[in-house]
Amino acid sequence: MNTETHQLMTMAEVAEMTRIPENTLRYYRHKETGPKSAKIGGRVMYRRADVDAWINEAFDKAAS
Repeated sequence: MNTETHQLMTMAEVAEMTRIPENTLRYYRHKETGPKSAKIGGRVMYRRADVDAWINEAFDKAAS
């Protein structure tokens, strides 16, 4: 298993990386429009690869 692909990130880390407020990420999670996430140990976590894919998808849509 590639550890970089499965690097887990907290909501705060994703917010810092994307410059999207945590409350907005919560809203995206509720609407199922944000990056894939899962509750692990009672905390919402994101895989770095899923966050990167979500960002790339947004840029791909913008280029269309």
